[in-house]
Amino acid sequence: MTSVKIAGAPISWGVCEVPGWGRVLPPETVLSQMSELGLTATELGPPAYLPEDPEVLKGTLFAHDLTLVGGFLAVVLHDSTRTEETLSEAEHSAKVLAAGGAEVLVLAAATGLDGYDERPQLTDEQWATLISTCAAIRDVASRHGLKTVLHPHVGTHVERGEEVERFLADSDLPLCLDTGHLLIGGADPVELAQRHADRISHVHLKDVRAEIADEVRSGRLGYAEAVARGMYVPLGDGDVAVGAIVRSLHEAGYAGWYVLEQDTALPEDGTEGDSKPLRDTARSIAYLDTVVRDL
Repeated sequence: MTSVKIAGAPISWGVCEVPGWGRVLPPETVLSQMSELGLTATELGPPAYLPEDPEVLKGTLFAHDLTLVGGFLAVVLHDSTRTEETLSEAEHSAKVLAAGGAEVLVLAAATGLDGYDERPQLTDEQWATLISTCAAIRDVASRHGLKTVLHPHVGTHVERGEEVERFLADSDLPLCLDTGHLLIGGADPVELAQRHADRISHVHLKDVRAEIADEVRSGRLGYAEAVARGMYVPLGDGDVAVGAIVRSLHEAGYAGWYVLEQDTALPEDGTEGDSKPLRDTARSIAYLDTVVRDL
């Protein structure tokens, strides 16, 4: 049977950098449940969620039989007055990731506003700065032995299909194919995976309910509220053709990681939702197993 590299991510347990996102479970709970599910690798999660001291980080992961794949870094790329600050953040993130044994820095083009519900338009000059800052971050990460991928993400400056195409034309960075964010942004992740397979170096597997995604795309519903309403569902339960995407990438020779990443927000009041991440991730793993068996 074909094997693929599958990792977890703390955001599937509601761990997010956005202020007011929801209740954050402690690392011990999250890592223990990943291990319980048979996962052997994870992304890092928000800044300082896991220990940043190299030996402590490695020890924490080792205690749960986990290795580190990479980490998400959402920073302002388009503002030339903040480039020095952005590169400093990238340097710090790359050091932590490399010390933990990671392979990839997952970069997103943050707006500079809190959350992902507002997205000002960029000028051509700001776009050019975004592209050049990505290249500078790529070089920073490379010095630490990491590859950099650009993550199209709702509420960032690379979100919609035309922005992804523009980025691919203007930058040599590969993509993190996030199946959920692409669909929410109006792109077809199946078509993108087929047409740009050679530019995909990392994958975040998500499934979403299209009717809620439509509300976000139209601006009638904020991203955080959509997540709270259950826009993300276990793989196979929504409207993303996850199986077709995995098969297409496999046929194209993709050998990178598939990160199970279902954005989740846990209610601040009470603990009744705390069992949901474990259940949903288990369902996603079971579905992905059926896909992989047919490769």
